[in-house]
Amino acid sequence: MPAHYPFSAVVPAGATGNPDAASDGAPDGRPGDLDPMALALVLTTISPAIGGVLVRGEKGTAKSTIVRALAAVLPPVEVVAGDRFSSDPTERGRETSSPDGPFAADAAVESRPVRLVELPVGATEDRVLGSLHLERALSQGTAEYEPGLLARAHRGILYVDEVNLLHDHLVDLLLDAAAMGRATVERDGVSVSHAARFVLVGTMNPEEGELRPQLLDRFGLTAEVAAPRDPARRVEVVRRRMAYDADPDAFAATWAPDEEALRARVAAAQALVGEVVVGDGALLRIAELCAALDVDGMRADIVTARTAAAHAAWHGRRFVTTEDIRAAARLSLPHRRRRNPFDAPGLDEDLLDDLLPEDPDEPDPEPPGGGDGGGDDGDGAGGDGGGDGTSDAPDGSPDGTHDAAPDPGTADGGTSDAPVTAPDGTHDATPDAAPDPAPDPAAAPPPGGKSTVGAGSAYRARLLAVRGTGEGEAGRRSRAVTSTGRRTGARPGRQGAVHLGETVRAAAPHQVARGRVPGAGGRVLLRPDDLRVAVREGQESNLVLFCVDASGSMAARRRMEEVKAAILSLLLDAYRRRDKVGLVTFRGTGAELTLPPTRSVDVAAARLEVLPAGGRTPLAEGLLEAARCLEVERVRDPRRRPLLVVVTDGRATAGADAVDRSRGAADLLAAAGVGSVVVDCESGPMRMGLARSLADHLGAEHVPVGEVSADALAAVARPARPAGPARPAA
Repeated sequence: MPAHYPFSAVVPAGATGNPDAASDGAPDGRPGDLDPMALALVLTTISPAIGGVLVRGEKGTAKSTIVRALAAVLPPVEVVAGDRFSSDPTERGRETSSPDGPFAADAAVESRPVRLVELPVGATEDRVLGSLHLERALSQGTAEYEPGLLARAHRGILYVDEVNLLHDHLVDLLLDAAAMGRATVERDGVSVSHAARFVLVGTMNPEEGELRPQLLDRFGLTAEVAAPRDPARRVEVVRRRMAYDADPDAFAATWAPDEEALRARVAAAQALVGEVVVGDGALLRIAELCAALDVDGMRADIVTARTAAAHAAWHGRRFVTTEDIRAAARLSLPHRRRRNPFDAPGLDEDLLDDLLPEDPDEPDPEPPGGGDGGGDDGDGAGGDGGGDGTSDAPDGSPDGTHDAAPDPGTADGGTSDAPVTAPDGTHDATPDAAPDPAPDPAAAPPPGGKSTVGAGSAYRARLLAVRGTGEGEAGRRSRAVTSTGRRTGARPGRQGAVHLGETVRAAAPHQVARGRVPGAGGRVLLRPDDLRVAVREGQESNLVLFCVDASGSMAARRRMEEVKAAILSLLLDAYRRRDKVGLVTFRGTGAELTLPPTRSVDVAAARLEVLPAGGRTPLAEGLLEAARCLEVERVRDPRRRPLLVVVTDGRATAGADAVDRSRGAADLLAAAGVGSVVVDCESGPMRMGLARSLADHLGAEHVPVGEVSADALAAVARPARPAGPARPAA
């Protein structure tokens, strides 16, 4: 049975379901009609220096299937027989030397398929880099290096599914190795450096959370994938999958000619890419494009140039054309334009065409298209095809005049001393008179109705943390005992990373009693109770649950804009700190879980943007709904500590004894030990202080909405007070 689904069967032309995505049609009828995802993978295998591929897409879009199929269409590699580091027998020198070498010139050589190495989400740094061979160190007393996944992936493919869920320090480590082509280990008495050139492929579902922009930029290329919306294409996907499941061997045989042709084309492109010329004109176009799109740093220019060269080699050319640059830009630039998770991904094709017009003097492998010479690439005169020059007036109408609205007092925009008649039949003073001040929108919310108000601009939010020391997943918010933080000590135990030094130190006093002869060498005699596990302290991510008051008292435009800006800023902070976020809203007569806890803060921001407001304030119901949500999440993920952020003015008005019931609900949350913060949205000269009282019942930190901004604080932000006893450190 074939070990994989055929690559060619996964990616028929246009299978992304995006009608606007241009297919990378292969000339001369050769195979390789590729969608953006497949093209990005192929180009990176042609030129691994591009730096890897990040594939983003919804679940069920064959992301993992196509990556696993990629290795089979790559040409086999020759390696030194028996070498654990897959050394190339044709390479010599320090940069390519293997820790298992040096090898004789006539060392045995073997040919094998390209490896696909999969990195699990729960992998540790030791597993990735390699580490001291613990068994031999303890049994033989020798310090020997045990290679990790980077060594195994050398000259192959390293695949990370759900890369957005991988710890940031591991993603950094992988990207460093992919960029440098080497991995270096300096730990536990081991000092090793070895070649690690591989094609890095990461896949992710944006609904489960984003990567930080700094990490996004480190991936050479990115591709967005979605299931096809065309029923005919969906039928074809199902038909092929069912045929494969019914008879994998027959299905593979059907696609074998396409696979072989694709393999040959990849091999030819790999041989040609080193001869492709990226001229000064092409480099200038790339630089102008990156500058116009306002991407940060120089990595975008370098990656785009390398990708354009690989694209030219893929099409059998020895020079880079505008079409190569355009194809490269579609893959190398979209993710570098995102500065926060609320920015829309992608690249505007019209803007790309404007920035990269066709050069008529450029050699082209295909005849240029015909036409009448019209379009947007002219000299700018008479842009509408005719005209007499009058259309050059800025913001002008077709006859050269402006469309500015005339003054209400005169038909031609001039001034008039005549009184202006208001819609109700009354007369205002002359236009020169100062108008009456507009009513304060904060003082006049819509009575009993509901409205939707956009959010203001986000800003840098203050740090809100759960007090105490947790044991949750690594992140950047609250202090925690983790497996990746700085080493702070050791404790007896058998679960966790062994602290070798402390283990040997614990066993040392007992060596004579256990029969070891002093000075005779040999192995250290250990017993289970000698084992010591490293204790590391870092930061954890949390579940940040927003409980938002959407009642009429919050619906005034200026107040709701301020509230939404504060929540948006806290959401952005949660994204940067790798938190999960959820949203409970309450208004009218009840509360609802508007967004179950998720890693995707852009989904939370979208729900916030359309949040309606109006009606009474069922504060107690909102707190109880938050308590139910937190209880469910505690069962699902007991190690992740929650942080409840209540955004309200505290004016409970729904039902009898609304204030007392809300305080009772707050007491229940405090008794459960939920760390919380109350963002006080009350404004005006006369304040009732109900939000502050609510914070006292919750055992929460009280933060006025105007002080959510980090820049508004004169001192370092205080951590959120815990409602119950802090969890002791392990």
